[in-house]
Amino acid sequence: MVDTLATEDYVTIAVYFGIVLAVGLWSTFRPNRGNVTGYFLAGKSMHWIPVGASIYASNIGAPMFIGLAGTAAASGLAVTIYEWHAVFILIALGWIFVPVYVSSGAFTMPEYLRKRFGGTRIRMYSSFFALIGYIFFNISAEIYSGAIFLRHILKWNMYLCVVVILAVTAVFTIVGGLTTVIYTDTLQSVVLIISSIILFVIASNQVGGWDEMTEKYMHSAANYTIMNQSLYSCGMPREDSLHIFRSATTGDIPWTGALTGLSIMGLYVWCQDQLIVQRTLSARDMAHAKAGTLLGGALKLLGLFTFIVPGMISRILYPDEIACADPDKCEAFCHNKAGCSNFAYPVLVLRLMPKGLRGLMLAALLAALMSSLTSILNSASAIATMDIWKQFRKKATQAELMVVGRVTVMILVVISIVWLPIMDAAQGGMFWFYFIGIRSYFLPQMCILFVLGLFWKRLTEQGAFWGLMISLVIGMIRMVLDFTFIKPSCGSGDEDTRPSIISKVDFTHFAAILAVLCCISMVVISLFTRPRPPRKLRRVTWWTKDDDEDPELSSEDDEEVDEQRINKVEIIEDNGTALPVSFGQRFCKAFKDWVCGTTDEVHKHQYLTQREIIHLRKKMKSIDETALYRKVLNGAAIIMCLLTAFLIGKFS
Repeated sequence: MVDTLATEDYVTIAVYFGIVLAVGLWSTFRPNRGNVTGYFLAGKSMHWIPVGASIYASNIGAPMFIGLAGTAAASGLAVTIYEWHAVFILIALGWIFVPVYVSSGAFTMPEYLRKRFGGTRIRMYSSFFALIGYIFFNISAEIYSGAIFLRHILKWNMYLCVVVILAVTAVFTIVGGLTTVIYTDTLQSVVLIISSIILFVIASNQVGGWDEMTEKYMHSAANYTIMNQSLYSCGMPREDSLHIFRSATTGDIPWTGALTGLSIMGLYVWCQDQLIVQRTLSARDMAHAKAGTLLGGALKLLGLFTFIVPGMISRILYPDEIACADPDKCEAFCHNKAGCSNFAYPVLVLRLMPKGLRGLMLAALLAALMSSLTSILNSASAIATMDIWKQFRKKATQAELMVVGRVTVMILVVISIVWLPIMDAAQGGMFWFYFIGIRSYFLPQMCILFVLGLFWKRLTEQGAFWGLMISLVIGMIRMVLDFTFIKPSCGSGDEDTRPSIISKVDFTHFAAILAVLCCISMVVISLFTRPRPPRKLRRVTWWTKDDDEDPELSSEDDEEVDEQRINKVEIIEDNGTALPVSFGQRFCKAFKDWVCGTTDEVHKHQYLTQREIIHLRKKMKSIDETALYRKVLNGAAIIMCLLTAFLIGKFS
């Protein structure tokens, strides 16, 4: 069995990085980098193909290779629902949520909440919530799962590998903004799909096709597990391994939780998280935004073949290691007594792929890791700049905002590196359930906030805020209980002494319960508080998105001035004879402008006319579509929904 990379593999990796670097640098020289619209929304000029590819690449990170494939190895097909239910939600993003976001003129999701509810506390809460989530959930998960892959394949120090990758992704994000992120995402999506499909074909041939795979999986277990099933019963495949919908009481992904709690968390991830929504807001118009979400949904259908089946095949081919049930044997193989299913994908790559293609697969992992990290860093930068910094520096110039956005990325990179040892110490046997489970404490209430805000005009700022606080307390209590009472590992022989509220209530069910409690809290409090005047709800709800007039502004709302956003050109005035400037000084200034995005500051202050401002603002907030495109996209969305429903039904 092969456990190291060959020279051909390193050549493949080097070529890949050379191409990505070239694409990234090329995109940094495109226009619209010197203003917030260009930096954070790619100038609102993106075609539907890069939008859809970036949606896919932003979500398909290293946790998919490690967590999704590893959970499939341990549990079977049920985890496919995480991929396929996203198709319906992405269509909801394009058809329901994006029209409201675009109509409101918001750059970020906290900014939308500011426009919808007024005040500052909900916007600030959601901003800090998003940043903390990016650091401790998104970035840490990407780094940890990527470190698992790199540690097993390259045999390098994982901290050094992560520092190098973070440095490369930070450079792309800092210098190029969303434009660079989307273009590199498009390239990396192609690498991801091609390499993972190649592995799927090779692995499927190795086990004899689909029918043979499903039969062999049900008997895939370590030899000592088969010989002593009474002690290592958890080391055998689940009886419902080949079904997506599982028992509401005994299933590891109960069908009731999949339809309720999982959908609620998915609604936030796909329709309300800045990480995904920012890609659709960069589309040149509504038709391209909708088509981009359809492309992203179509690519999510490939998850069964790119992650799920390879994970299951890895267990079939290497059961003594991937399906280990004895804590000591697991510790010897993967340094984790809880289990080694997380290593299903990297083991399959090392031992099954031929020379050169192993390097391509590692490049695919690095592509996934870099795509997700660049997307996360860019989204976090947008929130920190537009929703936090501007609250303290309301008259900040375009150049100042560009610098703040880039500094934010560097700070997040440093924090992420510091957090890596903590994640490594807290790793579990099935990383995917940890990755998703921890989100169930905090995402449901944010989902309810957006849904009620869009569809119920009576929801007040007081009701929304205190509903969030009540739900936050409940979620924190559940989190403390989950981390206090740990489930005994397979083969340890220890009795499960966790309280019933932990052991009997699946995290997907808890997410649904928390969403209901949050909804009740927000509705009741809103009914006892003063509603927001209709004139301030224009273009910020589903029912008012087509209003001709913008919301009425007031001094207490302290809204940002749109004129600062829409391509204001700031230029330094020439008050006399210019001093001679050396070549070195010119080069240093040009390099500084390129990095900081301050290349638009060249002459004297010059503002757009009021008519130009009105025209550009109308264009940025337009949700108009041609009748032909609307009909074609509606038909494609219906076909996509029917196809996904058929696939879920077939494997349910």
